[in-house]
Amino acid sequence: MTSTLIGRQYDPLDISELEFWSRTAEERDKVFEVLRQERPLSWHRPMKGGLLTPDIDGIWVATSHELITHISRKPEIFSSARGVTMEDLPEDVLEAASSFLGMDDPKHNRLRKVISSAFTPKRVALIRDQIHSQATTIVDDLIAAGEGDFVTLVSKRLPMWTIYEMLGLEEELRERAAFYAEEMVAWNDEDVAAGRQPMELLNDALVQLLIIGIEFAARRRADPCGDLMSALVEAEVDGERLTDDEIGAFFVLLSVAGNDTTRNTTTLITKAFQDFPDQRELLMSDFDGQIATAVEEFVRFASPVVTFRRTVTEDVELAGQQLHEGDWVVLVYPSGNRDDAVFDRPHEFDITRNPNPHVGFGGRGPHFCMGNFVAKIQLTEIFGQLLHRVPDLRVGEPEYLTGCLIRSVKSMPCTVN
Repeated sequence: MTSTLIGRQYDPLDISELEFWSRTAEERDKVFEVLRQERPLSWHRPMKGGLLTPDIDGIWVATSHELITHISRKPEIFSSARGVTMEDLPEDVLEAASSFLGMDDPKHNRLRKVISSAFTPKRVALIRDQIHSQATTIVDDLIAAGEGDFVTLVSKRLPMWTIYEMLGLEEELRERAAFYAEEMVAWNDEDVAAGRQPMELLNDALVQLLIIGIEFAARRRADPCGDLMSALVEAEVDGERLTDDEIGAFFVLLSVAGNDTTRNTTTLITKAFQDFPDQRELLMSDFDGQIATAVEEFVRFASPVVTFRRTVTEDVELAGQQLHEGDWVVLVYPSGNRDDAVFDRPHEFDITRNPNPHVGFGGRGPHFCMGNFVAKIQLTEIFGQLLHRVPDLRVGEPEYLTGCLIRSVKSMPCTVN
């Protein structure tokens, strides 16, 4: 079939249906491998989800490591300001949900500086002891439970605690905020939707998170406490304080990004250690000496962020294709992390892999994940506890969320003897 507007041929490997995104990651990887090797920049039908029908006739899909990193480093040509999801969003939802994730410089750079000061290695090191203590408590509780859902018992707890502790959110509100953060990326999952339409689910979750964030900001304006939210309400950008809408958008972004990446990497790598027991033994032979290298492989192998989108700002040639202003380009990060032009034995889990130029935190450039230091500490601490204290942990098959944004695990059974 051919796109009727401009005569481009749709790729025969169709990734536009939700059925494709409900397949296992391994099945999707086989499709991306063909695209990556034969046509790393391919033309596809627009995503058929339950959100808005975009006013476009197709999307470009970048599947090679080279293209993903190139596009990520050229924000002046490949813009984030017009949305970052494969599906279109209403303008007000886009602004409220994306914060500086969906901005370009110079505004992106100014706002990023405000918040990135809380995520420097020096600042993060100050809470490492607290993260260690929380990881210890989580594994204490896992051992006491003996069995259950690994996501609930372990994976979701540490990232939720960390991001809300840094923000200073009251403990009684954290579970509620995390619940809506989970729903924010679940609009295409029928189980989570529970009869609601995708846009209804997204709007419900977004509104609730914004209310929590804006009311929290008001409390910090009245009584600053030296936490990240206090810094946000007191910060000035171009001589002006951030608005409630901007702070609410920050809260939404941090709630979603701060929970999902580490949570899903923890789940997926726990399963990987069961599937690759030699890697568990290898890491345990010198945990302190190898964990920094291993964590990079955790993120590469899990690839929790699946896609982000960019919009072309001017006509440009890329990978032998002519792209036009307004075209959408989708970056497929798991495909970049399985690129055998960059990684030897890319489908194997190898904790000694070095160098490891994965794109699990983004393809570098201005939108590289500023929370990567936090994520690495969280993964170091939780696996330090799991591997040393629960050698007989067994897990079952993960149940995945349907969607093209995050590789999210809804549940995974576990037992501890």
